Amino acid sequence: MIIHKIKVAHQDERGAISDILQQVVVDCVTLITITNGSIRGNHYHKDSIQYSYVLSGEVIAYSQMPNQKVEKSILKAGDMLESPAMERHSIHGIDDNSVLLILTKGPRGGGRYEEDTFRVSPLHETIDP
Repeated sequence: MIIHKIKVAHQDERGAISDILQQVVVDCVTLITITNGSIRGNHYHKDSIQYSYVLSGEVIAYSQMPNQKVEKSILKAGDMLESPAMERHSIHGIDDNSVLLILTKGPRGGGRYEEDTFRVSPLHETIDP
């Protein structure tokens, strides 16, 4: 699981600037909301890299690379989960105010979403004994 803690790059009396991604080509930008108890994901992408940036709220992220253990982390506003190609991932809502910006490099997006989205069994069932 790759988690980036996005830091402020510049701040003055006008406010702050934070660089979410640098030197990365983005093919799709998506805004999603997640309510308490909801699950997004439970899939992987063969060719796409997905960055899930938490704008507000808190979520639980699960991820798993092939033949490795499931990883779990709580993400808060300002955190970004990087999901490389082939990594199974899901995001679970733990409050009603979670808003995420999804930045994708690759074919996963818009009308081509299903072309590079492969469903898997829920990740949370395999992490806790």
